[in-house]
Amino acid sequence: MGKKSSASILCFLLISFSPVFVSAQTCDEAAGTFKPNSPYEKNRLLFNSTLASNVTAHAGYFNGSIGLGPDRVYALGMCAPGAESQACSYCIQDASDSLLSTCSNQTDAFVWSGDEFICLVRYSSKSLYGVLALEPNTVFHNAMDVRKENQKEFDSVWDGLMLRMITRASSSVRKNSSSSSLLSGKYYAKDVAPVPVYGNILVLMQCTPDISSKDCSLCLETSVDYYKKWYHGKRGSIMLRPSCFFRWELYNFSGAFDHINDPPPPILPPSNSPSVANLTNITKKDRKVSGGIIAAIVAVIVVTIVLISVGFIMFKKRKEKQDIQLPTESVQFGFKTIEAATSNFSEENKLGVGGFGEVYKGILMNGTEVAVKRLSKTSGQGEVEFKNEVLVVAKLQHRNLVRLLGFSLQGEEKLLVYEFVSNKSLDYFLFDASKRVQLDWTMRHNVIIGVSRGILYLHQDSRLKIIHRDLKASNILLDADMNPKIADFGMARIFGMDQTVDNTSKVVGTFGYMPPEYVIHGQFSMKSDVYSFGVLILEIISGKKNSSFYQMGGLVNNLVTYVWRLWENKSLPDLIDPGIKEDCNIDDVVRYIHIGLLCVQENPADRPTISTIHQMFTTSSITLPLPLPPGFFFGNRSGTTSSSQGLDPSQPSSKSFTCSVDEATITNVNPR
Repeated sequence: MGKKSSASILCFLLISFSPVFVSAQTCDEAAGTFKPNSPYEKNRLLFNSTLASNVTAHAGYFNGSIGLGPDRVYALGMCAPGAESQACSYCIQDASDSLLSTCSNQTDAFVWSGDEFICLVRYSSKSLYGVLALEPNTVFHNAMDVRKENQKEFDSVWDGLMLRMITRASSSVRKNSSSSSLLSGKYYAKDVAPVPVYGNILVLMQCTPDISSKDCSLCLETSVDYYKKWYHGKRGSIMLRPSCFFRWELYNFSGAFDHINDPPPPILPPSNSPSVANLTNITKKDRKVSGGIIAAIVAVIVVTIVLISVGFIMFKKRKEKQDIQLPTESVQFGFKTIEAATSNFSEENKLGVGGFGEVYKGILMNGTEVAVKRLSKTSGQGEVEFKNEVLVVAKLQHRNLVRLLGFSLQGEEKLLVYEFVSNKSLDYFLFDASKRVQLDWTMRHNVIIGVSRGILYLHQDSRLKIIHRDLKASNILLDADMNPKIADFGMARIFGMDQTVDNTSKVVGTFGYMPPEYVIHGQFSMKSDVYSFGVLILEIISGKKNSSFYQMGGLVNNLVTYVWRLWENKSLPDLIDPGIKEDCNIDDVVRYIHIGLLCVQENPADRPTISTIHQMFTTSSITLPLPLPPGFFFGNRSGTTSSSQGLDPSQPSSKSFTCSVDEATITNVNPR
């Protein structure tokens, strides 16, 4: 098969040396397609809803089918050995969801995915069990080459390692495995081989456990040969096939080799060696002398330790306000490294300015593009927000959340290093008349769904329960394909798994996105994010800012109030941005407006949870409840006044609060 003629092969340059592996979906166009809402699609959706639980219930591997005849869907899911049950479930579900989203109508597709480990999801219109599949494949490779003067010696080590690995991986059970379960045993191997100049070659191979040992060997050999034919000399590659996975690098990846640099245990001589025998022949005089010397040494050491400890405690007390304790799992970059990556924080590399400080584009030495947030010395945010963002984002991995690569600390310099997201933020397009035309309804719909998935992960599916507290258009970044990524976790809070609400004496956020119970009482919960998301939905559909929406006559002074007027007048279609009316289904968009109104209800109990909202988006058969007047509804209601039911900055009130109507990253409010 020719290198350039194969339409099924997707080749990328692996210019990032981060140990995180990003999923790659492969849709098999040649296998056929299905029609929307067909029985095949319904069976595929049904399988998707149960695959994660089936995989974890069957020791990390599940292969089954659902349906009859041509509508029958075959699917499998597999996690790498050593994956915890919950982490495996998250990986399978995330991979499965992304596969259904990317391969919208293909009958055959697969994806190898995962951040801390690798998992596989595959579905087909044909039986998968025991069938070797080499195509289609996806290939990644490192952009850098092994030096020519080292190539011969490097190849010698590399070839020997690959031969050993194929033999080990294709054997029915790993030699070092004490378990017969599929999760920990079959067709999986990893190894390290030292090589001059480059340190270590690290390699991982895995096949699906349903194929034969011979087929596993063939699949891995094909991948190794493919690398040698097309990418020989590159410093790493990933080969993804439906039946096997092959990756090798010159650095640790996927957490699979975390202990390769552990120091070896001390080597002691055998008990019958001369050195040990001499120890037993020490005279009593020698023992006394040795004992005195040892006692003196011990005394000096003890005094020294005490003095050092006292000095350290005093130093720590003096500096404790300046110290920032950060999680060990976060990657710390040297300041000089980031300085070089951003060309000394040059104006040409500046991407923008936020409440945190300035944001710069940078390129690391290995070619990785990054976005660097530099804490301003005059910023309203400070060490607390810096530490909070590192603590929170370091533990999160989701395709709709911006990925934190690491941080840097040197003196007063505090930097956060993120993946570079090329298309800026949502507000850059949404609130600019000349750029808003680029956002058709399909794009806006994908942004709404993607943000809802990100919030669902934060609230329900991640290892932690996270309340973002500052969801808004400027904190939604768009990648090269206009997929949304939630950013800026400086104000996020971690909840206990059974915790539903919390209070704060310092209200922070952005006017127009904060719910009434938060502004008035300092009370926040998952429903606070739901309120902000509802405002965001209405902004995306209308193309207008909530906090800067005014109508002549003073009857309406925010977008939420305007939408409620349209609801009362049964004219919700009037909200839709004229630029998308021609390419959208009006009834579908009106349904999304309805959902947005449900999100901004005044009483948190009346707002749906994010999981319910996601179901409302994806299942049109769900009947939506009628909304009540929203929070911060400006104007008289039946039997009430605005002062009792909402906050109207234009009306006098017995209690005051300070809040600016702008897009500042942080607004401080005194709750009452």
